Amino acid sequence: MKTAAAPSARAPSSEAHVQEVHDSSIIDIATDIASELGQAYIEKGTPLFLRTVLALFSGGFATFALLYCVQPMMPILSREFAINPAQSSLILSVATGMLAIGLLITGPISDAVGRKPVMVAALFAAALCTIASALMPTWQGILVMRALVGLSLSGLAAVAMTYLSEEIHPQHIGLAMGLYIGGNAIGGMSGRLITGVLIDYVSWHTAMLVVGGLALVAACVFLKVLPASRNFSSRRLNPRGLIDGFTMHFRDAGLPWLFAEGFLLMGAFVTMFNYIGYRLLGEPYHMSQALVGLLSVVYLSGIYSSAKIGSLADKYGRRNVFWMSIALMFAGLLINLLTPLPLVIGGMLVFTFGFFGAHSVASSWIGKRATKAKGQASSLYLFSYYVGSSVAGTLGGLAWHYGGWNGIGGFISVLLIVALAVAAKLAKLAPVAARP
Repeated sequence: MKTAAAPSARAPSSEAHVQEVHDSSIIDIATDIASELGQAYIEKGTPLFLRTVLALFSGGFATFALLYCVQPMMPILSREFAINPAQSSLILSVATGMLAIGLLITGPISDAVGRKPVMVAALFAAALCTIASALMPTWQGILVMRALVGLSLSGLAAVAMTYLSEEIHPQHIGLAMGLYIGGNAIGGMSGRLITGVLIDYVSWHTAMLVVGGLALVAACVFLKVLPASRNFSSRRLNPRGLIDGFTMHFRDAGLPWLFAEGFLLMGAFVTMFNYIGYRLLGEPYHMSQALVGLLSVVYLSGIYSSAKIGSLADKYGRRNVFWMSIALMFAGLLINLLTPLPLVIGGMLVFTFGFFGAHSVASSWIGKRATKAKGQASSLYLFSYYVGSSVAGTLGGLAWHYGGWNGIGGFISVLLIVALAVAAKLAKLAPVAARP
């Protein structure tokens, strides 16, 4: 049973908090004190909170950097291996597809053996598989290693949201989830930016090696900094329990709709960034590969929005904020469909801002609605999320083939219209506390 937090002394200044993050001995002392006081949750503004968000930020960084570092390479891979854009997109789709499958396994495993061990193993395995993929001489070998990268990363993607929902005080989950997803945004931006710029000067093999090395560093930070779980309760791993968990979550009035939103929103987002490079490399822009890679800085808007909109959701309610984030994505898409380059880039900024805000809200909403088997609930959401990436990301290649960028715009519009309809349904749901 969770115990109430004991009264604590006056919190130090924010500057002191920053210093404490970099002083492991002080953090260890704070951990021991918190344990002795029997604090049930990690509170905002404490050294433990900073330590947790730093670790999860590093984990989110590594996850998205490893997944999406290959997006800027797709035009290069199309030329090197004589494949079309849809085939080239498989380098991302096989990773996200295997990640989705792995989520159905690693979430329940973490319910049985613990959160931190699963996440640590996942990060190290994914980094090593990325390094191995850079050494593969054939397209088939690259795809195999990318599939293993996705399977490995499922261990962190499935568990991180659950860890936060268990360990962070409920009043601050939105902020903590937003900071974690901000790490995702920086990772996605950095992975694309590093490879997008480097492949104008070095081979794609070297660019991928650099990303794999950075991910190893992030894994080491994660291992050292993340506090062990204090509110984790082991659940015996058995087929009956898994089936019961699936049944419980799909009987919930809101969770299946949140799973659907993961599919729709991630499908729209990945489609945009899978094929924007092909658009900007061609008429009328003729941008260099390095400049296309530099446009990954639009992810900075997602870093801000994930934390900001997460906090707004804590304050005003998820049902009131969620649909607005999706509407921002739609507005960004419409701006992006125009021809002038400043509007194209501006549309990407607004689209990215809305996506990371919506994902932040949906992620924290899962943790609030799932009262049991939270790891499994997070796995199901992220399964849908990455299936959307895999399926829609590849289908977008057909839209590009038959309709160019207008075809891409039409395809994403359909996804977002459905997402808005689902958000309207979610807005009418009774809060969890009001359910019988």
